[in-house]
Amino acid sequence: MNGRLWKYADLSQIAALERDCFSDPWNHRMLAESFLSEHFFGSLLDEEGVITAYGGVGVADDAAEVQLVGVAEMYRRCGRGNKIMDDLEELAAEHGAKRIFLEVRVSNSPALMLYLRRGYSGLYVRSRYYADGEDAIVMMKELD
Repeated sequence: MNGRLWKYADLSQIAALERDCFSDPWNHRMLAESFLSEHFFGSLLDEEGVITAYGGVGVADDAAEVQLVGVAEMYRRCGRGNKIMDDLEELAAEHGAKRIFLEVRVSNSPALMLYLRRGYSGLYVRSRYYADGEDAIVMMKELD
């Protein structure tokens, strides 16, 4: 498993994996716009040319937001999500963030458990946040 920053050439493969992972995926245009922002940093895991996990974080001043994290289904629950989160938190801290936020579906218990184990705390719920009407939990972690 090779961890590295996103390249523009990765966006099509990330968009395909995003569609496989989520009911309301980011499309290629959304990924490209984020990638081209000076405030966005993306990390991925590459297995012989196949992206198995990815994530992106936006940093503004001393705060960061995890904008997306995805892991291919056959690679879940074997540390890839944790590795991506390590990378995103490190990128955020390197760019001046003191705390990091994220939103997660209330029904996504594997992700919630990952974030809780990593030291994130729930702040509040955003009612009907997702297009299908599901709520999101906003979580935060102080970075060292």
